[in-house]
Amino acid sequence: MARITLELPETKGKPVFLTLAESILLEIERGRLKPGDRLPGTRGLAETLQINRNTVDAAYQELIMQGWLASVPSRGTFVARDLPDSPPKADPQRSPQISQPVADTPVAREPRLQFSDGTPDPRLLPGLELSRAFRRALSTPLSLAPGYGDPRGSHAVRSALGRYLTAERGLTTTEDDILVTNGSQMALFVAARTVLSPGQVIAVEDPGYPLAWSAFREAGAKIVGIPVDANGLDVTRLAAVAETEPRLKAIYVTPHHQYPTTVTLGAGRRLKLLDLAARYGLTLIEDDYDHEYRFESRPVLPLAARAEVDVSTVYIGSLSKLLSPGLRVGYAVAPPPLLQEMARRREAIDRQGNQPLEQAIAQLIDDGTLGRHARKARRIYRARRDLLIAAITDKLGNAGTCTAPAGGLAAWFQAKDEVDTGAWVENAAQKGLSIMPGGRFSLTPNRAQQGLRIGYASLNENELRHAIGLLAQAKA
Repeated sequence: MARITLELPETKGKPVFLTLAESILLEIERGRLKPGDRLPGTRGLAETLQINRNTVDAAYQELIMQGWLASVPSRGTFVARDLPDSPPKADPQRSPQISQPVADTPVAREPRLQFSDGTPDPRLLPGLELSRAFRRALSTPLSLAPGYGDPRGSHAVRSALGRYLTAERGLTTTEDDILVTNGSQMALFVAARTVLSPGQVIAVEDPGYPLAWSAFREAGAKIVGIPVDANGLDVTRLAAVAETEPRLKAIYVTPHHQYPTTVTLGAGRRLKLLDLAARYGLTLIEDDYDHEYRFESRPVLPLAARAEVDVSTVYIGSLSKLLSPGLRVGYAVAPPPLLQEMARRREAIDRQGNQPLEQAIAQLIDDGTLGRHARKARRIYRARRDLLIAAITDKLGNAGTCTAPAGGLAAWFQAKDEVDTGAWVENAAQKGLSIMPGGRFSLTPNRAQQGLRIGYASLNENELRHAIGLLAQAKA
């Protein structure tokens, strides 16, 4: 849907790009823009609305960072495909919840750079191998079949994933335990609808992942934030909530590389968390969104690999973080009763996945291409991480601290209390650099608001140096 009329109401005291982003989000909430719809090009929309092209780009980038839109190289910008087909109707009395991180950038003179929330570099994608596998998949009987496939995903990719997760993650699983989805956000959405009933409570990390909170709220659940420190989720605080909140039904965690602070949940806390889940009959929703990227020490197995049979777990992962954000391939592993209900709910919003893509991914897993790509990407991303930390130490050491993350695709910069991170982010936007402020990840005011999440993996070495230089200039 390249041609669509968008309203840009006049607002005072609000950046134009933010007004445009809210207008686009309103059309998504109304259902006028649907998952997969193509948005107008930045030049064409800027001409139609008679605004600067950089303003349109800033609005698109804001919604891309929040997960509402997705950019596909050489094709354009699209409404994210892993949103539900029928989003809730917007309340006309409520403005869409767009955060206020970056200022309008109509006067930006330099190419726009983005510190993402932790996305891979699509330039590293094994595109030749993937295209060959996709062409082969298109000629298979399954792709040419007149009917629909299994809503859990193609047998080939679930079987390949089962072997992969058993070997790489320590999970004892088969294809019957796996649901393949269009990205991990869809997996979170159907898990939330399956595990939670309206009025029930789910404990989440604070700071944490706002799009997961959105999925839980859409299920009618109440969210309770549990603080995160240098060792991950504060399990002692969680225990106090479990003791006093009878409606507590589930826990959502990102234990491998906590989102957004990147810390790893300590071994002692992992054991206590599993014990709490068993004692209070809580479902553990584990989001292991970038497990492949661990640079230091020995691998840390998922909680789902350690959980006993008396702990109900939903393990969620993504191949998009390994390949490219534009390739929406996520998955969930859960006990059969839960998985069957999740598949039923998935079928209600998306009858089946992309069968040719799933078969192509299965080929890449089975022939070792995915493993080779993961090893190559780890080397490159580790070098980029080291360059980032060295550059931050050199240019921004007087403004805060940034500990080298043990893995993942982002780092967390903790600014000193006297630093105005809001003004810093706005100044960076004026210079053509987009960066995510810590307040975006907070349920409640806390020290996360003095943080910056620096997704470095999608930038090469020259881009990283330039981006840190702009960030240093913006601080001054």
